Amino acid sequence: MNPEPAPSHTRPLPAAAPASGPLPARGRLDLTDIQFRPGPGPDAPLILDGITLRCEPGEFVVVVGPSGCGKTSLLHIAAGMLRPTAGSALLDSAPILGPGPDRAMVFQEHGLFPWLTAAENVEFGLRMMGLPAAERRHRVESALRMVSLSTAGHKLVHELSGGMRQRIAIARAMVVEPAVLLMDEPFASLDAQTRTLLHEHLQRLWWQTRHTVLFVTHSVGEAVRLADRVIVMSAHPGRIRREIPVQVPHPRPMDSPELADLGRIVRTEIQEEVARVNAELENGHR
Repeated sequence: MNPEPAPSHTRPLPAAAPASGPLPARGRLDLTDIQFRPGPGPDAPLILDGITLRCEPGEFVVVVGPSGCGKTSLLHIAAGMLRPTAGSALLDSAPILGPGPDRAMVFQEHGLFPWLTAAENVEFGLRMMGLPAAERRHRVESALRMVSLSTAGHKLVHELSGGMRQRIAIARAMVVEPAVLLMDEPFASLDAQTRTLLHEHLQRLWWQTRHTVLFVTHSVGEAVRLADRVIVMSAHPGRIRREIPVQVPHPRPMDSPELADLGRIVRTEIQEEVARVNAELENGHR
């Protein structure tokens, strides 16, 4: 398969719209010279090699790349669920040594507790933090309003649509007021129409809260629609192949010609990387 040619991108992109308020003082994520092997010793496969990535407070960074490039491993290192073999992971200059309430994660599968109501699922993390009942109630009501589900708090998980479940999962992550929101393909299992609606919703929500977001996806369209920067990774081992800024103001409509141009650039980078990996595999079997 021949990669799609990258367009000549000579006309300047419009500047991003000004924030509705000051950027947050916390949420700087520094991943420096990250190397990761899933097992001990040099014979374990090298999944990530030399990854250096800084997410500034309030920035929305999206990571894309071919399967097996280590996107999810990188996200799990940022979450503290994995420890890097080498390099450092810092949040606001403090080492990331394990999971913590300053980082909240949203997965492809919502992970809601089916025996709890939507509101009780959102409240769960606040209970674990030991917050008083009145503060928990106030935060849950606010979080449900942010995801436009104020009237659904009493419903059980099986009574919610797929899109509603993911919005509850996002509310559960945001209600603990993390410095960084980590999202691992949160919309991948949804139908195209629901994904489009949730893209619009997440754009508005991020613009209101200005959380730092590190988001992993396989969807190029999703990446360019949401990101301040798209990080394209190479594979075997995972390295940063290219960083592509997206200087298009929010909210971003799907039919934006600027996004279409950027999508072609990102898609070409991924196609070329897939072609490189396939060629190496073919040569290795000869």
